[in-house]
Order: sequence, then structure tokens, then C-alpha cells
Amino acid sequence: MPEPPEFEHRLEIPADMGPPITGPNAFGDDPKRLWRLAWTLAVTDFKLRFFGSALGYLWTLMRPLMLFGVLYFVFAVLFNLGATAKFQPVALLLGIVMFQFLGEATQMSVRSLLQREALVRKIDFPLLAVPLAAVLTAIFSLVLNFIPITAFLLLSGGRPMLSWIEVPFLMLALALFAFGLACLLSSLFVRYRDIEPIWDVILQLLFYASPIIYPIQKILDDHRIPRSVPRLLMANPFAAIMQQARHAFVDPSHLDAAAALGQSWRVAVPICVTVGVAALGVFVFVRRTPSIAEGL
Repeated sequence: MPEPPEFEHRLEIPADMGPPITGPNAFGDDPKRLWRLAWTLAVTDFKLRFFGSALGYLWTLMRPLMLFGVLYFVFAVLFNLGATAKFQPVALLLGIVMFQFLGEATQMSVRSLLQREALVRKIDFPLLAVPLAAVLTAIFSLVLNFIPITAFLLLSGGRPMLSWIEVPFLMLALALFAFGLACLLSSLFVRYRDIEPIWDVILQLLFYASPIIYPIQKILDDHRIPRSVPRLLMANPFAAIMQQARHAFVDPSHLDAAAALGQSWRVAVPICVTVGVAALGVFVFVRRTPSIAEGL
């Protein structure tokens, strides 16, 4: 039998069919589209959170105030930890509000991709907008919570200071840290569902390991505690940012991050941890983006 003739022509794709279809993308092709989508999702989530609630946005203000009242009564009144700096109640409230922001941003982000499974599976959009929206929603609450903090400070005898200029930059640093954690947690949760309870436990440990309800000055003044302990506590970016915010916003009598760490150069440790967590979170999210839809 004669051998079949070889094909002389290969199938060619016409140029007018457009670029080939790519898989899921973390950033998308347009940074403006990424930001607009994240902002829209954040605003929608913030409005829906209080939909049908009689008090509405007031719940955002009442939650940290109620927790502040309980902690202040227990630790300042019953146990009498003592005040080592001015306006200690305001400093306590500031620490609670900042920790609530970190907890809200990260806890919302854990299930953020799963909750938007319909969008992720059916629509081509930059997936990084999902954890970014969770952080933006928490930022809205943080901004609102600064209203009672400022009022509380002024009513207690505090005054506006030039150092208040530091506060927005400190909150941006905290938001960057939270964003890195949000990317890491949301991408890992798609495959490892144990991430959620594990992170809840870590948050509880972080709360008590940070100088929120106790002044860092008392740890430094206690000669029974090794000098490495406060340095280790302040190496945590949240603790360093919170301590610096107390110094800049509440009163200079609160130690700044450099003084709490012992030397100025040690401030580089929490800064490097913040940048490292943000870079690691984005890197892991980008690497796992192509398999996120299949894992949901």
C-alpha cells in the first residue's frame, strides 16, 4: 500500500483573533482597575456590614469602647498596674483600636477568596483586589475609631502636637503589614483550611505579647526580666508601630519605639519584618493565583 502523503501545511492561527487567553492574574493589566475594584468591594462590604442594624456605624465605635472599659477596669482599677506616662487610658484605647484593625483586616481576609468564589471562577479580574479590599474595609473602621480617641484625648487635657503628622505614616506601615498577612492567609486558606483556627490562636497570643494592656516601661523597669524580653516583644511590627503611635499621638512621655528597643538602630528590625512580611505575602499570593480557582 502506498504511504499516506505528508501534510505540507500546518495549522496557523490568524493574527486578527487577538492575543491568547491567559490564566488568572494577581495584578491584572491595569493598576487603576485593581485599585478601583478593591475600593468598590471595600465600600460595598462596609455598607453591607451594618445593613439592617439600628445603630449602624455606631457599632464600629462602640466595640473598642466597650472592650476598653472592661480592660481598664480590670487592669487599671482592680490590679492597679499603675501609670508610667500621661493619658494612660487614651494609650490603652489607641492600642485596642490598632489591634482591632489588625485583627479585622486579617480575619476578614482569610475567607475572602472563598466568599467570592462565584467571582473568582467566572470573571477575569485581578485577584489581589480581594485581600486588598479586606484591608481597606478595616481601614475605614480605623479612621472612624480615631474620632473617639481624639475626643477622649482632648477631654483628658491633651493637646494637638506637631508629631501628629507621624500618625498617617504609622498607620500606612501597619496597613502594609496587615496587607502582607492578608495576602498570605487568603492564598494559603484555599488549600489549607486549618489556617483560620490557627490564626485565631496566633492573634490571641499577639494581643497579650504586645504592650497593649501593660506599659512597656514597666517591663523595662523590672530588673527580674532579661533585657532580651522587651527587645523581642518590640521586634513585632505591630508593637513597635503602636508604641511609636502612642509617643507621637498621645504624649511624648510614652516611650518611642527606639527607646523601647534600647537603641535606634534596632528599629530596623520591625521595619525589615514589615517589608519582609508584605513581600512574602504578595509573592505567595502571586505564585498561588493560577491554582486558586481550582482549589475553591
